[in-house]
Amino acid sequence: MPDLEYELEAKAAGKTIVVGVDEAGRGPLAGPVSAAAVILPEGYTHPLLDDSKKLSEKKRESIYKDIMDDERIKWGHAYADEDEIDSINILKATHAAMARAVDQLGEAGAYCLIDGLNVPNFPYESKGIVKGDGKSLSIAAASIIAKVKRDHRMVAYAEEFPEYGFEKHKGYGTKAHLAVLQEFGPIKIHRKSFAPVVQLSFEL
Repeated sequence: MPDLEYELEAKAAGKTIVVGVDEAGRGPLAGPVSAAAVILPEGYTHPLLDDSKKLSEKKRESIYKDIMDDERIKWGHAYADEDEIDSINILKATHAAMARAVDQLGEAGAYCLIDGLNVPNFPYESKGIVKGDGKSLSIAAASIIAKVKRDHRMVAYAEEFPEYGFEKHKGYGTKAHLAVLQEFGPIKIHRKSFAPVVQLSFEL
């Protein structure tokens, strides 16, 4: 289970504002990539908080509500939509969304613990932690916010485009999604630079 070891280590090194940063949705064929940034209060604990990928949807929603209801927790969130992803590529779009999420905190001196590898040229001082969402509580909290907010967005898209089943696969390239993509073709929220979307001939 994640804990506050990395946060405490950073504060011991003189970093007064430590932020956990994570994303959700880099791999799907449709929809935005979602990023969140979280500052947890000193000594924060939660019995279930973990890497969002290890949790059921029900548990994620419950933890998400706990985070949203806790006034001690400061958080920011941002999307990079499919147009931005297609324009600058998914990695750069993810990093841009992460930076915007941190921007929302309004903390110029933020020190960011980012899930994954180090992010070059990130506008805040930062450290990449591979599999950080399973190690750092603040990154785990960011992973929950990023995932749940993106899932909510995809459920809303499912109402707008019911034939695509976004409420089930959330835009990932499942067998069912690929089948309807082949039948109906891509729509505006599909990432035109992603295979197999790019392999289909279509007109919007």
